[in-house]
Order: sequence, then structure tokens, then C-alpha cells
Amino acid sequence: MSAESITLRQRIIQACHQMEHSGLNRGTSGNVSCREGDYFLITPSGVPVPQLSPDGIVAMDFTGKIIGEGKPSSEWHFHLNLLKNRPELNAIVHTHSPHATALACLREDLPAFHYMIAIAGGDSVRCAPYALFGTEALSAHAVNAIKDRKACLLANHGLIAAGRDLDEAMAVATEIESLCQQYLLARQTGQPVLLSSEEMRAVIDRFRSYGRNANQTH
Repeated sequence: MSAESITLRQRIIQACHQMEHSGLNRGTSGNVSCREGDYFLITPSGVPVPQLSPDGIVAMDFTGKIIGEGKPSSEWHFHLNLLKNRPELNAIVHTHSPHATALACLREDLPAFHYMIAIAGGDSVRCAPYALFGTEALSAHAVNAIKDRKACLLANHGLIAAGRDLDEAMAVATEIESLCQQYLLARQTGQPVLLSSEEMRAVIDRFRSYGRNANQTH
């Protein structure tokens, strides 16, 4: 195992700890993957975060074959298909964060109630139709819902966030969870006023001028 591979595996584990400590995930829910050359690394199935180790992170090629040993997350299908079909993306984070999951259980998109929706690359975060976890059907829905975006909700399930690297994917996941919380709070007292398509296009254009730092949006 190369030093670069060990470092990336450690970074994946670090992200899992970060998600648990921040409340984005609990227990064995959620999963993380990162591209590494012509294959990808993904968290194992059913292993609690405190028990994760670099040699327990599973390597898979883009045909779905396991490289070496281990049992990958049951959601490896959409990790594989997203990384395979979106070469500009190198990291995928899947969470069951409370507010994103609550909105997903309503089977609703997250609309342009706030300009920061643009962090996901468009004027909404779509909600993919429901399908059984760990299936190709769920993967197909996810790939379609996240088209030209960096995030989508999964009906009655959770959130997928993606990025050019793990830092960006984590930033997107954190921001979308926060936005879902704000949206649900606003809905408790009224119907949020949505930004227009023209207003959101201006925000998206402005985001591009801020460079490659996913957190540098103000």
C-alpha cells in the first residue's frame, strides 16, 4: 500500500469522525468514497466510526470488483456510478443528517429560498425518487437527481454531496444540511420567498469568480 493511499484512507476516516462529531451521521449510517487513479476507496459496510482503520477501507475498480479484501458499504453502487460518470468529481459523501433527511422524507426538492443553494451548482437541490437502499435502482435515481449538481436528496433516506476533493464534498454536505434546517424553520412560520432563476444565475456566476475554495462564498 503506497504512502499516498494510506494518507487518503486516513483522510476518509477523518471525514467520518468529522461527520459523526458534527451530527451529520450517527452510528454506522452514511459512507464516504474518494477516487484514486483508476479505482476508488470506500468505507466498509457496518463498521462503527471508532473501529475504522486504514487497512479496512475498501478499494474497488469501476467494474464493481473489490481490489484485495473487505466488504464495501452497501451504497457502493451510487459511489461507483457517480465517480465513473462525473470525472470532475473525486469524492462522495453520503449522510443521514437530520434536517436533510427530514426534507427527503417529504420527498421535496430544496428550492432557491437562499442564495447559498448555489454551493451545490444550481438553483435547487433535487430529491431523487425512493428506491431500496444499496440497489442499482437507487443509484440510477441518484445519478439523475445530481446531474449538473454537487448534491441531491434521496427520498426517505438522506443526502449525497460531492466535490472535486473530500474537503469540498464535506463543505457541500455541511452547507446543505444547514440550508435544510433553515428552510424547514422558515416553513414553520410561512412560505419562504424564492429567488428567481435570474437571481440565482447571478449568484452562480458570482460563485465562479471566488476561485476554487468551496467555503469562500461571502
